[in-house]
Amino acid sequence: MTAELPPQIQNQIAQLQQIQQQIQAMTMQKSQIEAMQKESKMALDELERLTDDSVIYRSVGELVIKTSKVESISKLKDREETLSLRLQSISRQEERLTSRFKQLQEQIQQALGPRTQ
Repeated sequence: MTAELPPQIQNQIAQLQQIQQQIQAMTMQKSQIEAMQKESKMALDELERLTDDSVIYRSVGELVIKTSKVESISKLKDREETLSLRLQSISRQEERLTSRFKQLQEQIQQALGPRTQ
């Protein structure tokens, strides 16, 4: 069937498939960031419950180092903020891709419309 289609429509279909793959990748990336955000929030909640003189360790690469509650909270809040910004950016990209996907889909349907009747 694709041999019957004009090159322009074949190109649009290829673009549509590529955008669909990009949307799927964005969705996976978004889920990963949301999971990391949830993990950071849980860790922050646990830290808030500790007394100020509690002994805290955190991973740095292959090392585990002793740190203060204040420093740990600060680092987790920074991480949450960074993840939130990344999530917003990915959401905007996802919206643009979805919009482009719908636009291409409509163009293809319009181009194929007369052929199917």
